[in-house]
Amino acid sequence: MIFRPLRVFQLAFLLAALAAASPASFAQDKPGFVGLPAGGTLDARKVLTARYGEQAATTRRIAGGITGVFVESRDAAEQDTVPVTFGQVFAPGDVGPRDRLVGRLADGTLLPVQVDAKARHADGSLRHAVVSAIVPKLAAHQSLMLALARTDAAAAPAAAPATPADLLAQGFAADVRVRLDGREWRAAAASLLAGRGAQAWLAGPLANEWVVTAPLVDAAGAPHPHLAARFAVRWYPQARRARVDVTVENDWAWEPGPRNFTYDAAIDVGGREVYAKPGLVHVHHARWRKVVWWGQAPAVHLRHDTPYLIASRALPNYDQSFPAAESALADMKARWTGAATEPMGLGLALAYMPTTGGRVDIGILPAWAALYLLSMDPRAAEVTLGTADLAGSWPIHFRDRRSGDPVSIVDHPYVTLMGHLSDTVDPATGKSQAFPPCAPGACDNPFTPDIAHQPNFAYLPYLLTGDQYYLEELLFWASYNVVALNPNYRDHAKGLMHGEQVRGQAWALRTLGEAAYIAPDAHPMKRQFAAIVANNLDWYNRSYTDNPAANRLHAIVNGYALSYNNGTALAPWQDDFFTSAIGHLAELGFREADRLLAWKARFPVARMMDPGACWIDGAIYALTVRRGADGPFLSGMAEAYAASHEPSFLALPCAGGEMAAALKLRPGEMNNYSGSAIGFPSNMQPALAYAADALGEPGRKAWERFMARSVLPDYSGAPQFAIVPRSVGAGQDERAAAPAQ
Repeated sequence: MIFRPLRVFQLAFLLAALAAASPASFAQDKPGFVGLPAGGTLDARKVLTARYGEQAATTRRIAGGITGVFVESRDAAEQDTVPVTFGQVFAPGDVGPRDRLVGRLADGTLLPVQVDAKARHADGSLRHAVVSAIVPKLAAHQSLMLALARTDAAAAPAAAPATPADLLAQGFAADVRVRLDGREWRAAAASLLAGRGAQAWLAGPLANEWVVTAPLVDAAGAPHPHLAARFAVRWYPQARRARVDVTVENDWAWEPGPRNFTYDAAIDVGGREVYAKPGLVHVHHARWRKVVWWGQAPAVHLRHDTPYLIASRALPNYDQSFPAAESALADMKARWTGAATEPMGLGLALAYMPTTGGRVDIGILPAWAALYLLSMDPRAAEVTLGTADLAGSWPIHFRDRRSGDPVSIVDHPYVTLMGHLSDTVDPATGKSQAFPPCAPGACDNPFTPDIAHQPNFAYLPYLLTGDQYYLEELLFWASYNVVALNPNYRDHAKGLMHGEQVRGQAWALRTLGEAAYIAPDAHPMKRQFAAIVANNLDWYNRSYTDNPAANRLHAIVNGYALSYNNGTALAPWQDDFFTSAIGHLAELGFREADRLLAWKARFPVARMMDPGACWIDGAIYALTVRRGADGPFLSGMAEAYAASHEPSFLALPCAGGEMAAALKLRPGEMNNYSGSAIGFPSNMQPALAYAADALGEPGRKAWERFMARSVLPDYSGAPQFAIVPRSVGAGQDERAAAPAQ
């Protein structure tokens, strides 16, 4: 296997995270550091007070409030008529089908809001919406609390949404230009808006957004076969300004002759060049994005209600009891510079995604996104959203010209990126569904995607912004996860992931589940991804949960699970990734995930609690589960533990001084980098957190033992594994404790 060198800033970020979580930074060695509390007890209200002052804790209780945002000015001057748009997720039942919302400020002032509903829960209540408002005045560096509250007031007569013609009448113009091989290719947003192909994303009195797409054309009007432009134009009539979201794509799935293109790119708004990038190497099946403004861009940062977001269960129960490390935030900002942040850069992602070892980008969320969620710091926001923008740089984007969406295995059950040409032939038609091949050297690029080490780029950004670009990124990565598999292994349109590495199964199911959960109800791929998730959960439940012959360890043993110690051992840490992904799906509302989690969670619990094993080595790197590569599975954890250690080690008292000395640990310290935020015990933590909620008393006892270990990591710089149970300790459900930020 060939490993490409990490970029300097990526390596430095990784080393900084490791340093922050190294044995030198153990909790007991750091005065003033408050790590995970015993039992996982949280008090998010105290965290809000510490971060933003007492006002933050009190204004969350605005009458009728549900949640909200802080609108923070980033300008040294007063701003007038400030447009604000953000994505908002709601817990089931919080906003009923007939409920109306209004913005309410801390002094009781009401502010109209526009709520564009995108997805609903099974009971009809609102799940996800894009919320828009116009703030009349925002003082220099002011932080304005905007709560979303129910209102009983009679609805004002609805003003008709603006039309593209209304915007064009104001003189709007935005173009993208590409100079390629001596010819200029362009797309003009105004011309496209004047046509009939505009799709409405937002529609109302405060904000209107239209999405228009077209191939780039030359001076004679001939379309480029590969390069296309997408404009998402968001018009605020009251503010008389428009946000222009520009994406240039090289991603048609079945267009012959796919290749990289090198060109000079430019974006014009209102007849003025606002962005230029000479010599841009546009990778095949990739896209790049820039957001510019027609009129003055608002200088604001939004701080979302983190406790509510977590309590909604759209996001895992990340520990909110510690502050995000200022050093980590400053380091991210300092490294957010240069070519890595420009189109066809990767931000904080690794160019060789299969890179092994400890990673800050692995988890239900990557470290930078978890820091953003917990801190709502503008630096973390910039890096998280910027890296999500640059997720378009990966060559995994295959758009179907016919549907306009990412390629669907439901529509094309024999399409694949892996296998022989014969695997792609649909027997019903006799035609191949294979993508056209690249000519030698035409598609060389420095980026290698991978399912088993895939970061979660776009879910949190879409959740918090409602930007269609991030939605499509989420759908593209979900599509890639099934398209990349051989059709025979995935059972064609069923999209089964059981042939992947266990960690690949985990991260693919995470992404597929999030796409099915948050995609707009009207989007045609929502049901497809929901069906793929259901197919997978059915396969696992039949193979494990409902199978009397399933292994008694409650471990995943399909795919490449048994690839250690000559086919006799598996990696518990990969299994823990799978358990945490299933726990996440269960919280998103996939009912069959509940049953699988109840079966699966017994494996991490047994590694902590089985009397025939020692919890000190519960995060063992490889666990022997059978005597020979073709032999039967061992009967339980005690037998597996005994088979994984030398007799001399087994004779040592569990967690005693002799065992600690043998492992070169402190007394009570877990093995395999217990003090590291990316060590194997940290990998185990989310699985144990979900187990504590799923299994009742056995799970809680395992969690308590895990939390009682003597060496805990400092998650303040890399909190992607800092997930705690919802059922252990007080202060878990912030919706009940403080219903509105």
